[in-house]
Amino acid sequence: MEFHAAERVSLSLEWDVALIDPNTGELTGRAGEILDALDEPRCRPGFMTNTICMVTETHRNVPGAIADLRSLCTKVVSAAEEAGIGVVGLGTHPFSDWHVQTITPDGHGIQLVERAKEWSRQLAVWGLRVHIAVGDQQAIPAATRGVLNSYHWLLAPTASSPYWMGQNTGFVSHRSMLMRQVPGAGLPTVFDTWAETVQAVEGMCRAGVIANWRDLDWTIRPEPARGGIGLNIADSQPSLFNVGAHAALVQCVVEEALRAHERGESTDNLPIWAVRENKFRAARFGFDTQVVTDAAGNQTPAREGFARRIDELQHIARDLGCEGELVSCLILLDSTPAERQRAMLRGGNRNGVIESLRSELLR
Repeated sequence: MEFHAAERVSLSLEWDVALIDPNTGELTGRAGEILDALDEPRCRPGFMTNTICMVTETHRNVPGAIADLRSLCTKVVSAAEEAGIGVVGLGTHPFSDWHVQTITPDGHGIQLVERAKEWSRQLAVWGLRVHIAVGDQQAIPAATRGVLNSYHWLLAPTASSPYWMGQNTGFVSHRSMLMRQVPGAGLPTVFDTWAETVQAVEGMCRAGVIANWRDLDWTIRPEPARGGIGLNIADSQPSLFNVGAHAALVQCVVEEALRAHERGESTDNLPIWAVRENKFRAARFGFDTQVVTDAAGNQTPAREGFARRIDELQHIARDLGCEGELVSCLILLDSTPAERQRAMLRGGNRNGVIESLRSELLR
């Protein structure tokens, strides 16, 4: 697979939003109708007919990507409102039944359902993906390891799926657990060289595991056509503010790893068992937990560790022009999307949480 080099840490955002019946708060499968009215090629159908996916152009910095995404989102909301439909960003719907949702009749969705059957039919979930260039194909392993070290910091503040079919799951990111059902999904296999990565993916293609590179469902995957890696860690976010905070954190983490790679330093600081455990704790508890910090099993409170991590990255954020967005991550320490959903639903007002999410989207 040819590697198409792109400007280092330039990024593109891919944001899933869900379509809602404003009268009931339930999901509605009318994406085709809205997309036909929009006629915008960067707004695309999702896995289910209740989903629209907005994809930005590639931008040098986070403010540029967010401005682009705001333009797309404004168009989607306007077209949806004209059709009497609401638009929200969240990882799972708090009470809609996945059994009655319909799959988008395209090649990828049909193939996934044919392979995974009922496991894939449950995936009424929405995510936020970041595609980020690394400049050099040989830097992909280092960038991937750098993201793995900070995986929990990317997941905990973006968790927005505490409910499933009307039940409090006990997880802040139930979507993270559901996505494990996709064949081949989960944490990536990290190779020492780009040649080994190519060999492995080509082997998977020959074996029929995947059809091409785009079918890799790792949460951090190599993307040679984009010149970098793609992250599918975050739940879909309730607002552009939240999207910008996550994008800035991703950009800074990747740039930090690339700088370490250039200095000849290892970015493989956490053993894989610790990465898996931290991922689980972030999905289960968010910031209300301890995180593993080294191979010896030492731990630190997640809230304190996250605040330190943001402080460590501020000089990189200044260089990249996303310091404001990075610092805004600190607001999420006391108010993650999952925590806000739980607070609103404690009173039993189901439609209230949907209306709140609708009002947040363009913030």
